[in-house]
Amino acid sequence: MDHSWTRRGLLGTGIAALAITAGQWLGVSALFAQAQEVNIYSSRHYNTDKQLYEEFTRQTGIKVNVIEGEADPLIIRIKSEAKNSPADVLLTADAGRLWRANQEGILATVNSKTLQSKIPANLRDPQQRWFGFSKRARVIVYNKSKVKPNQVKTYADLTQPQWKGKVISRAGNNIYNQSLVAWMIVNQGVPAATNWSKGLVTNFARPPQGNDTAQIEAVAAGVADLALVNSYYLANLATNKDPKKQAIFNQVGVIFPNQTKGGTHINISGGGLVATAPNPAAGIQFLEYLASPKAQAFFAQANNEYPVVAGTPLSVTVKRLGTFNESKTSVARYGPNLAQALQITNQTGWK
Repeated sequence: MDHSWTRRGLLGTGIAALAITAGQWLGVSALFAQAQEVNIYSSRHYNTDKQLYEEFTRQTGIKVNVIEGEADPLIIRIKSEAKNSPADVLLTADAGRLWRANQEGILATVNSKTLQSKIPANLRDPQQRWFGFSKRARVIVYNKSKVKPNQVKTYADLTQPQWKGKVISRAGNNIYNQSLVAWMIVNQGVPAATNWSKGLVTNFARPPQGNDTAQIEAVAAGVADLALVNSYYLANLATNKDPKKQAIFNQVGVIFPNQTKGGTHINISGGGLVATAPNPAAGIQFLEYLASPKAQAFFAQANNEYPVVAGTPLSVTVKRLGTFNESKTSVARYGPNLAQALQITNQTGWK
């Protein structure tokens, strides 16, 4: 029996196998080279985050490439880039923006035991498409020479007649305030949220303007007695090297509202894996890194945010603000109520 065909067949199969193996190796090599970088689209405008990226690279050898911009334009950019987008991870502040990103279909589900075990359920998406990595409280700051802290205990107190012409805030269409109103809708309903917004506008000392830092500065200067701000803006003034900024911090006090009525409103800064990520493994590794002890300590110490992982020590400055009861309402519930919140602020003149 002539087995030459068998030998030839085996030889051909061996060559083919070798060719396939070589091709696979080249493919694996290319994927390995790709995986040595991760591309981040971030709307977190904090210079300190550079240290966060550098530490990740030191730990993993994965290079971090960052494109910064405002949240909504970044979301639109990822969607328009579609499968050609280089973005692996989207980072942004506010649960409402993360919800918008998910609504646009640009985030992927991440089945990570690390993220699910470390990040509380109320600070992440139920479908695991985005995760909160740091927290901020929506607090009330007051001028120490004009207000006693026991005079204001809730967000509702800001609408009391005694504060007419003495309250300020940034614009009602700002995402931080939209999420606050959305939180009120979830917990109290539309009528109560509407009445609150109407009462707040009635008590404004000036039309809404500027960011949260501008509100704190205005309260310290006596333009108003009270203002709504995110906690880390206040803490960052205390750690500013400019003595004038530190003086502003010392002129104001902080109130954590609703301590006996559900807790202070909490929001997050977070992120998710982009659905079309060219380096998904590196992207997930980066997200898990953000929940690590080093990264959580960084959020707390470098930017005076509240960490999401239990047991992470707070910065000295944030400790000075005091302890408080925080709302346990799921931040994922803000997004579906943002449209209604915007309608309320527009109708009540909070613009």
